[in-house]
Amino acid sequence: MRVGLFVTCVNDALYPRTGVAVVRLLERLGVEVDFPAAQTCCGQPQYNTGYRHATEPMVHRMAAAFDGYTHIVTPSGSCAAMVRDNYPRIGAAAQAEGRGDALAAAAAGLAARIYELTEFLVDVLGVTDVGAYYPHSVTYHPSCHGLRMLGLSDRPRRLLEAVEGIELRELKGAEECCGFGGTFAVKNPDVSAAMGHDKIANAGQTGADVLCGADNSCLMHLDGLLRRAEAPQRTVHLAEILASTRRHPHPDTARIAGTAQSAGKNR
Repeated sequence: MRVGLFVTCVNDALYPRTGVAVVRLLERLGVEVDFPAAQTCCGQPQYNTGYRHATEPMVHRMAAAFDGYTHIVTPSGSCAAMVRDNYPRIGAAAQAEGRGDALAAAAAGLAARIYELTEFLVDVLGVTDVGAYYPHSVTYHPSCHGLRMLGLSDRPRRLLEAVEGIELRELKGAEECCGFGGTFAVKNPDVSAAMGHDKIANAGQTGADVLCGADNSCLMHLDGLLRRAEAPQRTVHLAEILASTRRHPHPDTARIAGTAQSAGKNR
């Protein structure tokens, strides 16, 4: 099987290691991965702040970049939800204005082919045990888009539960928003920070070494709060955990183990 990787602008600019992890993971499972260089932002920041017309060229660009791929895989529930849920809305609105037939067709075509990583693994490849090894305690935060818009349900947890060496710990209030919300964090910083502090407090109570999620935008928000609080816990994208093996461990394994030992001594 050959897929197109939609890495997202956040991962490309700030978390390239997540994109590398997705490629390593999928290739290990026998999937051929292409990275169309013409891809750019999906347009979510523009659309969420009311600039629908400015988003329309990005829909066309996405359609051109991923033309010919029956499956488009992304390590971001947020961006997958943008394509699947909002692209058709953009196309329908343009059609209602009498100018959007091509846009609507492009949007529908993309929406039918986009998969968040965990649903691609579970629903398309039919696997939950991907041969991963990650010898750390982990607590999982489900992002709002993945949970509510995509309906990922327990797919991420099933994948994590099958990882060798992992100790998965329950997160109190797991389904509550972390407060990031893209431009919400910019427009409502105090509320965003308060929600984030509630989330990292619950994550800290688990005593887990790692706070895991499937959206680096949410993890960026939470990791910033953890660092400001000088908390020992760190964030790691789910794809990086699933890509880790005994032969090729996660690059932060030694640091995570050392931080956990130091935290234990200080308790």
